[in-house]
Amino acid sequence: MDIRSSFAQQAYGAGRSIAQPKPQEQTPAGSDFAKIAQNFAQTVQQGEAQAQAAMTTGADPHALVTALAETSLAVETAVTVRDKVVEAYQEILRMPV
Repeated sequence: MDIRSSFAQQAYGAGRSIAQPKPQEQTPAGSDFAKIAQNFAQTVQQGEAQAQAAMTTGADPHALVTALAETSLAVETAVTVRDKVVEAYQEILRMPV
């Protein structure tokens, strides 16, 4: 018996079990979108809270600028996604039936 072929068979068997696809969790279709919307709302609320703290108690200005930048980025991202969705919807409406 050739030793090299048995090692090859063992290596193939080990590699085959590692390469098997693993079953993924089944998540509801809208759960990812719900998480994104929740994160967006949370980011905006944190920015508002930081702005109120800066106006009333004189909180750290650096933290205020950081919170406002994060809020601005979140809003710009949401607007960009909205524009892409509207554009896709309009493109679907232009399709001939």
